[in-house]
Amino acid sequence: MGGRSFSYQAPFLCDLGILPATFSDHSPVLFNLKLDYAPPIEYFRPSFSRVITPNTAADFAAVLTLNAAPYDSTIASSVVEGSLHVLDSSCLAAMDIVAPLKSSRKKSKSDPWLNEQTRSMRRNCRRLERKWIKDRLTVSFEAMREAWSQYQKVVRGARNRFFASIVTANSNNQGVLYKTINAVLSPVQNLFSSVSADLCSQILQFFLNKITVIRAQIHQTNHVPDSFIPSHGQLQSFQPISLACLEKTVAAMKPSGSPDDVIPPRLLKEVFPLISNNVLRIINCSLTLAEVPRAFKHAVLQPILKKPGLDPTDYSNLRPISKLPFLSKVLEKVVYAQLVNHLNEYQVMDTCQSGFRQQHSTETAHVRVFNDIFLALDSGFHVVLVLLDLSAAFDTIDHDILITRLHTWAGISGTALDWFRSYFCNRSARVMLDGCSSESQPLRWGVPQGSILGPLLFNLYILPLGAIFRKHAVSYHLYADDCQIYFSFKPTQSTKVLSDCILEVKQWLADNFLHLNDSKTDLIVFSPNSITATHQPDLNYLSPNVSSVISNLGVKMDQALKMDAQVNNTVKSCFYQLRRISKLKHILSVRLLKSVVHTFITSRLDYSNSCLYGISKAALSRLQLVQNSAARLLTGADRRQHISPILKSLHWLPVQFRINFKIMLLTYKSLNHQAPPYLCELVHYYNPPRALRSEDKLLLAVPNARLKSRGERAFSVCAPKLWNALPLLVRLAPTASIFKSRLKTHYFNLAYTT
Repeated sequence: MGGRSFSYQAPFLCDLGILPATFSDHSPVLFNLKLDYAPPIEYFRPSFSRVITPNTAADFAAVLTLNAAPYDSTIASSVVEGSLHVLDSSCLAAMDIVAPLKSSRKKSKSDPWLNEQTRSMRRNCRRLERKWIKDRLTVSFEAMREAWSQYQKVVRGARNRFFASIVTANSNNQGVLYKTINAVLSPVQNLFSSVSADLCSQILQFFLNKITVIRAQIHQTNHVPDSFIPSHGQLQSFQPISLACLEKTVAAMKPSGSPDDVIPPRLLKEVFPLISNNVLRIINCSLTLAEVPRAFKHAVLQPILKKPGLDPTDYSNLRPISKLPFLSKVLEKVVYAQLVNHLNEYQVMDTCQSGFRQQHSTETAHVRVFNDIFLALDSGFHVVLVLLDLSAAFDTIDHDILITRLHTWAGISGTALDWFRSYFCNRSARVMLDGCSSESQPLRWGVPQGSILGPLLFNLYILPLGAIFRKHAVSYHLYADDCQIYFSFKPTQSTKVLSDCILEVKQWLADNFLHLNDSKTDLIVFSPNSITATHQPDLNYLSPNVSSVISNLGVKMDQALKMDAQVNNTVKSCFYQLRRISKLKHILSVRLLKSVVHTFITSRLDYSNSCLYGISKAALSRLQLVQNSAARLLTGADRRQHISPILKSLHWLPVQFRINFKIMLLTYKSLNHQAPPYLCELVHYYNPPRALRSEDKLLLAVPNARLKSRGERAFSVCAPKLWNALPLLVRLAPTASIFKSRLKTHYFNLAYTT
């Protein structure tokens, strides 16, 4: 209908007439039909974007010099706002000249490797096809077939070069490589068929109402100040930085920003030398005057599904991804560096907090928790592990309480504390989807999602939790808002201490506007002498939450600690990824496909594999089967061919030796203070009470393990045994990189030299 639409409800016939048959025995029937006309539907909504080319940076440099605007103190209310306004206006004027906004209709997405050459050849194929349909000549058919053959060959070459460029560019960064390849293999689908400003407003209102409801559900008593406040040095002000330090900071940052950025982040990093002095002035003025520009405190939220396949019309299935301006992240990075130096100097951070800290990870947290549980079971104790779940923890934080905690617990005062007051004041956000946007709404609570300072500020906010756990003599470990509590007890011993601790923690969380989700809090009980725990502790209202298998920071733990659930989950996900990677086998070379396999398969086999030490041979063989299948996929080997020569040719360590390799690497880092303190205290050098020939062999002390079934799987037990079995040359490695190289050579010879 030429793009027009008609509403057909109740047609009305009129002027009906029958003409006499003239040329045949059929009589024509003539009538008029009245239809309700509807205006054309706009199927394509134009969007505006800038076209960035390789020459844009050079053109921008020339135009920016001609259009540099002088500073006018009447434009803004402060020096910081005025300097930012001058920079934005100058850059915006230059961008409008070199890369003006152009309207374009949203088209269906095509394969990203198609280019102008392939499109030109496809048009030629269509032309020859129409010619053959018209004349039906053999020569036309042969010309069309040859054109299509050439077109497909060119497309395959473009596709191969596209994937090869992705893998080559990101071969040293597995995180970026995974995201890029995963986005190509599973393109992101549009959440909604039609997007409007009203829909964006509804989503934003849902997110804001969710936080309001959670805070309203918190049964808060009168807020009592923390009973214990550490005393240490004060951070009274942030120091201005040099131009060299700023350039180094910007060069190391990822080019991610906000749709509100005047200059796209990738282009900004290219032209940064032109505007570096202006940016330096803005940042140093912000640090010295304790003022954060209002534009730096506005976030653009872009919702994504929490899990694939969920219903996007149910807004509870959406997760808001916050995007902040690139320059605001630069400012936060500068503040973050000075704040972390202060916290490390005075040891402010909780020792058992592993979230978003250097030399800390989920695996180091797993190693410490597993070690404590194994040793307790080895001593005949029962162990109960509680995983607390906090609802929207980062979004419900109270700014006034956080400011107080920064002052009392972190030792921040003066203009540095005033900077944080300005940082939290007048924050706002809006939702943007496919070019449509909602109105901005204020954010009254929470630390900024997607910011550099957000996770660190949350860790400081919950610092008093550690004092509560230590008061009740309950072991714990934190990873940001994931809290693990584990308590050892004899069958005749009461668990009232743990119950009282959880109740006090819950009340403290409520007093600090953090909501403990009781329904999602998991518990598991480990028993020393049986596969399933026979003694169930009394934990009041949390007793019904006891499970036989729980997921702890991506690792599934069962009551017998056989790790079968974790192995099953790893094998299932790895084979799924192998089926996806097989689509790239005919596209990438073996060298590039090997990098993809490491990103998608080896990373899963290696995730917290130090906790798999001592598992059954049957479970270990299942993991080895995954590695064997990946090796056969790479080399194209037959399934009946022996796998050891294949693994040796790929220079891959078998799974068992990869587990030992990880444990030894953690041991080396612990001995050289390159690991968290809670791991460094688990391993010690052996100091004989009398002079022995082995005293200079760098041996480790092996603690006594009464029960050999599970106690020998503890890090403090298995690490010394593996370490003492290493050649002295490996143990004497001066650096971690040299140690890794020597250790891999040692295990490689041990695995394949028979």
